[in-house]
Amino acid sequence: MARILIIDDSPSQLYGMQKIVEKLGHETILTEDGKEGIQIAREQLPDLILMDVVMPDLNGFQATRKISKDERTAHIPIIIVTTKKLETDRVWGLRQGAKEYLVKPVTEKALKDVLSNHLP
Repeated sequence: MARILIIDDSPSQLYGMQKIVEKLGHETILTEDGKEGIQIAREQLPDLILMDVVMPDLNGFQATRKISKDERTAHIPIIIVTTKKLETDRVWGLRQGAKEYLVKPVTEKALKDVLSNHLP
């Protein structure tokens, strides 16, 4: 069982991803805030992060960059999960350090595939 940090400012999206991840047998840590997500990543060192992009204060691209550039958290795979579906957004997200980029709505199969690709 892995610990998955889900960062998304939408309570319904958080709930939906939490239910899928837990159904797949993993533990979840939830936050609706990019800044808090960075702090949780540093303190709890989750096995993987599911990151929204469109959030107030600190967006997911900024949070991804901070987590992936910090030597304490750089090893944690970050998967961006967002409504932003332009190719330029995908490329930018990957340049910030994300390992994969999923567009919402995300299916259970897509999450399962991402988790199996990035967890030991």
